[in-house]
This record gives sequence, C-alpha cells and structure tokens, in this order.
Amino acid sequence: MSTSNKVIARVRRHKRVRKAIYGMPDRPRLSVYRSLNHVYAQIIDDLSGKTLVASSSLNQEGFPETGSKSESAKGVGEKIAELAKAANIEKVVFDRGGYLYHGRVKALAEAARAGGLVF
Repeated sequence: MSTSNKVIARVRRHKRVRKAIYGMPDRPRLSVYRSLNHVYAQIIDDLSGKTLVASSSLNQEGFPETGSKSESAKGVGEKIAELAKAANIEKVVFDRGGYLYHGRVKALAEAARAGGLVF
C-alpha cells in the first residue's frame, strides 16, 4: 500500500513546523488532526509526553447529528476550550498539524479562542 504524495507532503510540513513548536507545562501544545470525516484535538505537554485534554467529533455528546464538518470542528473547539478551562489551562501553542489554516482547522481554532484559550 503506497502513501499518497499529499499525505507525505503534509507530514513533511508538520515535521518542519514542529521544529519550532513545543508544548511546555506552562503553555502546552494544541494539536489538530483531521481525517476524512472527523476532527481531533489534543492538548499535549511535550516535556512529559502526556496528553492533558482531548476531544474529537467521534464522541457525539453535545454535537449535532447533522451539519457540516466545519460545524462539528467548531463543536470540538468549544469542547476542548471547556475541558482546558477545567484543567486550568489558559494559554496554548497552536499546532495545525501541517494542514492549511482554512476550513475545519480554522473553525476549530476560532471556536477554541472564543471559548477562552489564548494562542
């Protein structure tokens, strides 16, 4: 099974960006991954290598059953901000995962900002 050039290019971009972006305990990393149908977000402390908070469009609690993928990404952004506040996390470093800041990634980021995360 071969990996498409598109995926290889995204991984290459992500590695390049990750050289500069690093999550510390005082300012962890908000990492975004988008698959074909879903979007996932994690807040990660890279120093200890642990995921502090995670949310995705797979766990459908509070998410609408119908709607666009961008609307579900917005729901994930709101949920991750809510979980981060509960874990006393206010500031994060945004890691877009090699994706363009557009569409679902942008919707998630803007919803997280609206929810109170600073980045």
